[in-house]
Amino acid sequence: MSTQARGLEALVGSGAPKGGGTRVVAITSGKGGVGKSTISANIAYVLAREGFKVGIMDADIGLANLDVMFNVRADRNILHVLKGEATFEEIVTRIEPNLWLIPGESGDEILKFSDATIVSRFLDEAESLESLDFLIVDTGAGIGDTIQMFLRAADDVVVVTVPDPAAITDAYAMIKVVSKIKEEIGLVVNQVKSAKEGQKIFDTIEKVARGNIGGDLKLTLLGTIRSDAYVARSVKQRVLVCKELANIAPAGDIEAVASRLGEKKERKMLDGRKERGIGNFFKRLLGQF
Repeated sequence: MSTQARGLEALVGSGAPKGGGTRVVAITSGKGGVGKSTISANIAYVLAREGFKVGIMDADIGLANLDVMFNVRADRNILHVLKGEATFEEIVTRIEPNLWLIPGESGDEILKFSDATIVSRFLDEAESLESLDFLIVDTGAGIGDTIQMFLRAADDVVVVTVPDPAAITDAYAMIKVVSKIKEEIGLVVNQVKSAKEGQKIFDTIEKVARGNIGGDLKLTLLGTIRSDAYVARSVKQRVLVCKELANIAPAGDIEAVASRLGEKKERKMLDGRKERGIGNFFKRLLGQF
């Protein structure tokens, strides 16, 4: 392992993950503006608070903004690592105990790198993140090829939608595309008036999916998140709902979603199965570029 990689390991913390390897969860949406990044950031925070070591990666190519949401300054990002202009140690930022941000790139230059030496060094450093229990990947919206690459490389895919008819249609389109590469997809319905409304939307999407996609697709409702004006304010104020506004309904709803993800990982650990790991994720990802 390189000296730089050892420095990163010291930053994140060495030792075995809590749940037997890093589980990569990609959070995506068919349409923009559904609260995907807010949900990603808060899920990562809750999992870290529950004792998991969590990394969150901004993969919203074209609109990387997690550094803004966490109210930290990120002068360099993952593109600089691929260019050899920075190390992982220099770009990984500690946000909270057990929580680290891996800043993304706001352009598509990341797709151009295939130099074997650069990729090898990149993967060597990435292996030092294996002590993470979760890597939450906040992807862009839509069904573009780049987004599909991240979804294909991830262990879990979570689709976020809202009660807007266009968003529901786009969520179904996303599910249809993802069903070709994943047998299990999680759905989160955001900004609902009640859990009953969210369940009804899920039932509608599941019925259409069952009738048109078929196969072995398992669509799971990970949770519904109620609407609250304070959530929009929290984004503008750059604070995490589940940290600063823990008493409002959406915070509890997001905590429930995070807990389900944590329970799923722990069940796998109890079954004696190990995650493929973060190094494997980057290998799958870079192998597609």
